[in-house]
Amino acid sequence: MVQTRRYIMYLLFYRLLKLVIVWPIATATVERCFSAMKLVKTCLRNRLNDDSLSDDVICYVEKEEMKKVTNDQVVEYFMARRKRMY
Repeated sequence: MVQTRRYIMYLLFYRLLKLVIVWPIATATVERCFSAMKLVKTCLRNRLNDDSLSDDVICYVEKEEMKKVTNDQVVEYFMARRKRMY
């Protein structure tokens, strides 16, 4: 459709086609986030505010990236922020 430039004539159909292609990926991502929230938000964490819960869910969903961060990097980051505050 793009190669023949027919998407210009059938613009609404082309948009619908793009949505149909993207839909499974978007749905899977949302389902993964809700599953993570269900695991993270336990009875013990039930009183967290939205920001804390959001941070915890992001860390859980992106756990492969979080594994790359060492404790020393976290300490250095917060020490640098502390120096800027004073």
